Amino acid sequence: MKGRFVSPTGAGRHYLSLGLIAAIFTVLGILIASNLDFTKKSIATISQEAFPVVSSGNGEYTSPFVPVVEKVSDAVVNIAAGQTVEVPYRDDIFYQLYPQPEQAISFGSGFFFRADGYILTNSHVVGDSKKVTVRTSSGYQYDAQVIGTDPQTDLAVIKVKPEGTIDFVPFGNSDEIRVGDWAIAIGNPFPQQGLDRTVTVGVISAKGRSNLQFGENTPRYQNYIQTDASINPGNSGGPLLNLRGEAIGVNAAISSPSGGSVGIGFAVPINLARAVVPDLIASGKVSRGWLGIYLGDLNQNMAKQLGLSAVKGVFVDSVFKGAPADMAGLKKGDVLLSFNGQDISDAGQLSVMIATAPRDKEAQITLLRKGDKMNVNATIVDREQYQLAHSSQFNTAPQQVRWMGMELMAFNDNIAREINLEFFPGIYVVRVARGSQADRAGIQPGSIITQVDNKEVKNIVELEAIAGGMKSRNTAIPFLLVEPGGSIEYKAVRP
Repeated sequence: MKGRFVSPTGAGRHYLSLGLIAAIFTVLGILIASNLDFTKKSIATISQEAFPVVSSGNGEYTSPFVPVVEKVSDAVVNIAAGQTVEVPYRDDIFYQLYPQPEQAISFGSGFFFRADGYILTNSHVVGDSKKVTVRTSSGYQYDAQVIGTDPQTDLAVIKVKPEGTIDFVPFGNSDEIRVGDWAIAIGNPFPQQGLDRTVTVGVISAKGRSNLQFGENTPRYQNYIQTDASINPGNSGGPLLNLRGEAIGVNAAISSPSGGSVGIGFAVPINLARAVVPDLIASGKVSRGWLGIYLGDLNQNMAKQLGLSAVKGVFVDSVFKGAPADMAGLKKGDVLLSFNGQDISDAGQLSVMIATAPRDKEAQITLLRKGDKMNVNATIVDREQYQLAHSSQFNTAPQQVRWMGMELMAFNDNIAREINLEFFPGIYVVRVARGSQADRAGIQPGSIITQVDNKEVKNIVELEAIAGGMKSRNTAIPFLLVEPGGSIEYKAVRP
């Protein structure tokens, strides 16, 4: 029997029609509810805590940086500093060169930090200029008075007498910042092109950067904040800000193979400025704290031998006889771990701590001595006053020089006895700056240099004579030296 199609009854056809109508209306309802949006929805959401927005007052929303910029940008100024330099002049008759004075102009940034016209900037922006001109956001131009400069921290204070009230940037607390915090830089990059009060934004990349080399004018006291907020030539002296509109640093330098910003910029911490600025305003120079110790950085082997969990801390290389450190009982070989409750990472950082500590007050130092941890209280004194009061001691102190990232002094009988080595003429390496030319060549503190560029060196005078003839040298310089372990090694140092 052949199969056949059986048609539904009348009642069946009625229920089928109602089902189709219901299905059609259900689909239409879904489409209307979705507003006819057929795009694929993402389940990801953006946290407003991570990227906060700020109301502008008219219902619109802006970035968190806008209120900061509106609050402080008028306090940032352009600085033009004039310096008299000697340039070669050729006399066409005698074909000789005569030095002729010429005015050179350098540009930078700065910012008002007080309502009475005081401006903070970098020492290298002002230099030894005879004339400094400040241009404000309103377009007014003023002749500025140089109140004081401190090349050792690369900070300077200048002052103008502004017309009317001015905006100024309050100081924040650079000790509170954390790596990853937002950072805002305002300055005058490429001022020759009129790019003043330009804003860049980034984060705090690192804290406590030291042992950096910026040529002949490298500051001695370094504790830099590193940021990836773009800092370009001309930004020097401008403020590095937090989201409260407070200065947490003074933009100072960049690390770049091209001379332009590559995201590695450095700012002087504002807490270092707090310690320096009052002295500059009061006397035009800075009073330094002093203990009378020579320091050296720990290396990995030393940290392991001491049972330390990280390569942090410094060792006492020597103690100046009769100095505060000597009176407090600090000894050669002590490993210093903290200063006034703050952990010590390296010798550069501790030097800044000592130099900026309150004078004539005790500082608490935590140290390791032969495996035992102990606390020592040492009185910080004014370095200049102490040296004047004990001038006879300092006049006979060995001469030290800096070269290629090393602190050097003539090797003598006293040092030879201390390191249990037979005396011979040479140059003793007191310290080596991390990341310097000497450090990259593998020269260690405690080495004795006997030859430089295949020439014998027996004292500082001979070393300075050799170094003076290498100012334009661009090839590797061979060093012959005796390492701390007693082995004789050749090292090639690239200028």
